[in-house]
Amino acid sequence: MNVTLLAGGVGGARLAHGLDLALGAVPNSTPTSTPHQADSPALTVVVNVGDDTELHGLAISPDIDTVLYTLAGLNDEDRGWGLRGESYATLTALKDLGEDTWFTLGDRDLATHIVRTARLHDGEPLSAVTTHLARAMGVGPRVLPATDDRLATLVDTPSGRLGFQEYFVGRQHADAVLGLHFDGADAASPAPGVLDALAAELVVIAPSNPFLSIEPLLAVRGVRDALATAPGRRVAVSPIVGGQAIKGPAAQILESLGHEVSALGVARIYADLVDVMVIDERDAALAGPVADLGLAVHVTDTIMGGPPGRERLARELLALA
Repeated sequence: MNVTLLAGGVGGARLAHGLDLALGAVPNSTPTSTPHQADSPALTVVVNVGDDTELHGLAISPDIDTVLYTLAGLNDEDRGWGLRGESYATLTALKDLGEDTWFTLGDRDLATHIVRTARLHDGEPLSAVTTHLARAMGVGPRVLPATDDRLATLVDTPSGRLGFQEYFVGRQHADAVLGLHFDGADAASPAPGVLDALAAELVVIAPSNPFLSIEPLLAVRGVRDALATAPGRRVAVSPIVGGQAIKGPAAQILESLGHEVSALGVARIYADLVDVMVIDERDAALAGPVADLGLAVHVTDTIMGGPPGRERLARELLALA
């Protein structure tokens, strides 16, 4: 089975890991914790780049790196992002030299950004650089940025329009979100392979933030239309469980932008893009209203936790195809 995951943030990375485990494991075997290291073209992960930024002269792609580190088994499980066993000597030295260090960069993490920056400077597109990094880390699935072109998520708040990282990291996403602007989306083309990937037998929208992770990806020219007309089974997993976000500010943004803060509110956003909505068992009472939108509904435990939970959910998603 060919599977494509649309992803961003920690939730997207964890489901990518689960799908990699499920696709690489022996059918009907017990869940495992080791990523599938062999070449795994059956899984393609299309990743948001709207939160990419440049700091200290380095090109940083937080969502891509979170997906790569998680698939490689290198990520910090406690935080959900960054590398396990990281050190911060360079960050400390930068602070001593008077530089602003509000954005945390670990010493090993810096190596990723240095390689990316050098290759981009030499003229390689982001998609090619990402493929190089994935291979170097032993990642089997194909990981694609949504676009090789510039795309920047800008957040409208009561304090004015903020760059994504200023809003999310610098101000700890404390501001009310009044609107979103995806600068560059109108001119951005899908990275090579992205539109083809949407023709997979199963396309899954991860339980990522619908506005900060998925919407900028869909804003790239042609991506939303390709998903809306995709021939395979299209499934979305709700990031809202029991009226709360599993992680991050998704609930606050749903409310501030006038949506219902529930799995039903998320289903309404995706209703014209997917065939199946996956909601948590704690939201089973919403299955009927979600079905009234014309969607099939799958009710399950959507809290992935560690690798066994991720693989369990992934197996259920594969069965929906």
